[in-house]
Amino acid sequence: MEKTFTLGIDLGTTNSAVTLCDLRSGETRVVEVAQLLAPGQIVERDTLPSALYLPHPSEFAPEALRLPWHGAADAPGIVGVFARDRGVQVPDRLVASAKSWLSNLHMDPRSPILPWGSTSAEGKISPFEASRRYLEHLREGFLHAERRAGREWSMDAGQVVITVPASFDEVARKLTADAAVAAGFNDVVLLEEPQAAFYAWTDRAGADWRTQVKAGDIVLVCDVGGGTSDFSLIAVSDDGQGNLDLARISVGEHLLLGGDNMDLALAYSLQAKLEAEGRELDDWQFLALVHAASQAKVALFENTALAQAPVAIPSRGSGLFAGTISTTLERATLDSVVVDGFFALTGIDELPQEDGGAALQEFGLPFEADAVVSKHLARFLIRSLENVKASEALRRLVGADEALLAGAYLRPTAVLFNGGVFKATAMRERVLQLLGAWGGGPAPRELEGFQPDLAVAKGAACYGRSRISGQGIRIRAGTARSYYLGLEVSRPAVPGVKLPVKALCVVPQGMEEGSAHTIEDRQFGLVIGKPAVFRFFSSEIRGGDVVGLVVGNAEKVLEETSKLEITLPPLDGVPAGQPVPVRLQSVVTELGNLELWMQHTASERRWKVEFQVRME
Repeated sequence: MEKTFTLGIDLGTTNSAVTLCDLRSGETRVVEVAQLLAPGQIVERDTLPSALYLPHPSEFAPEALRLPWHGAADAPGIVGVFARDRGVQVPDRLVASAKSWLSNLHMDPRSPILPWGSTSAEGKISPFEASRRYLEHLREGFLHAERRAGREWSMDAGQVVITVPASFDEVARKLTADAAVAAGFNDVVLLEEPQAAFYAWTDRAGADWRTQVKAGDIVLVCDVGGGTSDFSLIAVSDDGQGNLDLARISVGEHLLLGGDNMDLALAYSLQAKLEAEGRELDDWQFLALVHAASQAKVALFENTALAQAPVAIPSRGSGLFAGTISTTLERATLDSVVVDGFFALTGIDELPQEDGGAALQEFGLPFEADAVVSKHLARFLIRSLENVKASEALRRLVGADEALLAGAYLRPTAVLFNGGVFKATAMRERVLQLLGAWGGGPAPRELEGFQPDLAVAKGAACYGRSRISGQGIRIRAGTARSYYLGLEVSRPAVPGVKLPVKALCVVPQGMEEGSAHTIEDRQFGLVIGKPAVFRFFSSEIRGGDVVGLVVGNAEKVLEETSKLEITLPPLDGVPAGQPVPVRLQSVVTELGNLELWMQHTASERRWKVEFQVRME
């Protein structure tokens, strides 16, 4: 079916959004999604809080929770504004941060584990199911909003682009795509969030974008949202015919650090202030304080003339709400805790501190031990330089300026901000000040982007339009990391000596979607017919590694990303457990998923292992 529209969906940790690009009229518009503000009260907002509240069956009348697309028999959970606000009062039933759980190495994302830490035994759901529900809500909200405006769409006629963090591993990417299909989307592609923000910037700038950047520029896309921080570098080069070429040359680590951490830090500061005044808060009130501190933070950042903002939380008494506890958030506190605390003017050589705490800790999401974003940015830029130095292709992309490669870090020449945190001018100015101080000169120039909290959804829709039409700019990217398969060393066993694990590069960094590599000049022994373990490794800083390269001591120089124990089907006439000779082929699918094919050298038999299968 001919495509008549594209949808760009930002499935955020804290907030989600959707943008429509009408290919018939050429119009691009943010979709206002219907959601509950209170029982029986529906509002339309341009963002949907990524929050799901699971009400007790007797908590609300079912009809009070129904949205226009719900049937009479539906008894849905609550998604959006009311879910977030109600969850402050009853956190035991609030599902949050589902996106972060998708990339947790130590949990099965399809297991019912959310709300995390809830003592309620019934009704828990998986991170995958929560993501599916958010996407389904965005889908139905889009169709409803357009229907109200007199426009009907068939989802078969749409190209859907869903954004994911550049730092997402291949497992989390695959789970996101699967959740979208389960939510009723058909033609789905994935796009990295920093790239989407860049596409939104070029769409806003129009043809003028080519005058705002030049060959040799390195653009830092600095994306700090509610729950995560995501960094990418995009190199601008000359394609040899006088045109500008764009390539994503580096991505950062997956950092669970963002606006939510800032709200929590402000709440602790306000709690100390209240306790100094003799007012104690229980756990329930502290959660309400976090929410109120967030609102006060936004008010102060939006209106720089304000010296303080009021903060009020419910006080428990004989009634459900017997009054309020009031205080104020001072601008000096905001600047000290958020601006100076999270974006401190650290040196380029000051890197994140590892947590050296207790041996036994509460298990949960792997939040960053060091909350100073400045240090994580420094680490990213230092590692980016290391990655570029490892690859001749990347060295050519960033130019032949040896002075650029002789420094301590890869210095950006321009910055594009994204994420709700950077709606605040003070936050953008601090990052520019920090980068200028590291370089010992003027700060990189700022590229004026689209609205930071909506840019990713808009950029995704623009990318979908370009993908269908074949026109417009494209950022060359491919895989963000290089991937490796563990190899057992073929040596005689020695008592008491553990042999080092080698790793075979099967996917080089930058391998494009829809491409494949076969290692023709080497055979490997594949164990079939009995349980065997595949160990997968990756690296963000070995951009020069090629398919077939063997890396020694993989456990030391690479990051182990997953381990899969599987029994591959046997081969007739071959005893179970006996290795058979195979050649390896790696494939990156159109969706960006990674597959490993093993071809028996003496027959047509093949076995396949998907990287995204994770079993702990």
